[in-house]
Amino acid sequence: MIEKHIVLEDVDPVMFYGVNNAHLQMIKSLYPKLRIVARDNVLRVLGDEEEMAKAEEEIERMRIHLLKYNTLTEEDILDIVKGKQTKADTVKGVLVYSISGKPIKSRSENQQKLIDAYEKNDMVFAVGPAGTGKTYLSIALAVRALKDKVAKKIILSRPAVEAGEKLGFLPGDMKDKIDPYLQPLYDSLEDMIPAVKLQDMMEKHIIQIAPLAFMRGRTLSDAIVILDEAQNTTSQQIRMFLTRMGTNTKMIITGDMTQIDLPRDQRSGLKEALKILEGVEGIGVVNLGQKDIVRHKLVTRIVNAYEKYDKERAEAREARLARPASCSDSALASAMRCSVYSAASPSTVATRPLQ
Repeated sequence: MIEKHIVLEDVDPVMFYGVNNAHLQMIKSLYPKLRIVARDNVLRVLGDEEEMAKAEEEIERMRIHLLKYNTLTEEDILDIVKGKQTKADTVKGVLVYSISGKPIKSRSENQQKLIDAYEKNDMVFAVGPAGTGKTYLSIALAVRALKDKVAKKIILSRPAVEAGEKLGFLPGDMKDKIDPYLQPLYDSLEDMIPAVKLQDMMEKHIIQIAPLAFMRGRTLSDAIVILDEAQNTTSQQIRMFLTRMGTNTKMIITGDMTQIDLPRDQRSGLKEALKILEGVEGIGVVNLGQKDIVRHKLVTRIVNAYEKYDKERAEAREARLARPASCSDSALASAMRCSVYSAASPSTVATRPLQ
């Protein structure tokens, strides 16, 4: 009789053992010649050497399955022990799995173009309206790279710009102050990585979330770097960000040109960067549209309505500028007419005759 310790690395032991240790009891029943004792993330196995070698190999397959798909069912355990493919293994085109086991993959033609552009280029710009999955899909690509050990860390950033209203001074330390701006990024990560593991990764700086202002002076190597809401960057900010790229790094820049929250006198850095970097080798640009919206069906209608409104406003503005100004319908022309009249008619000053 020999003894061996099997360590369940990178997975949540609670998920591996199952509710009320149901998975663990099932594993014990599948290997009757072995005595299996679980403590934290370590399985202590005693018994027949041949049976132990088989159990060790199959338990490792179960661990990898849980790591990859974020789920492990009794049916999966039986399939693995029998040497069959699990249901999840038969699904194609999946980037990662959510913590509920739901497959995350492209849901439209342009979303697939984003994935393809990421594979072919080191820098990708994804531009489109709200709800097209730009940020979510980008984070899924980054999480996949981390799980496949293609990258050592994920760095997520976005400019700290309020959407139309000023939040003023926020309480707390630096993390408390910037977290409200970065919450959409946390939401996506929490959907793909179990909470305990995500917390551990953030404490070890494997996953870093920081405002754009903190990027100056850094060189980002061996990482997947995502800049979200890039339409709210200034020209100087996006230029600084794009030049942080180090070796073995990929960058994804996402933005929506219809949601620019910068002051009117500031030009969007994203708009400028797309114009300057057009045609540069190694940089891909993917434009997503209304057909790619994956939120509630009302979101598509809202986006369409606002686009129609913006188009009508732009056409009205162009027509107004093209039409020659007349005294009857232009306040500016009226003011100019008055100034011309004043200049042509010298003012008279009433004077009292000298006595």
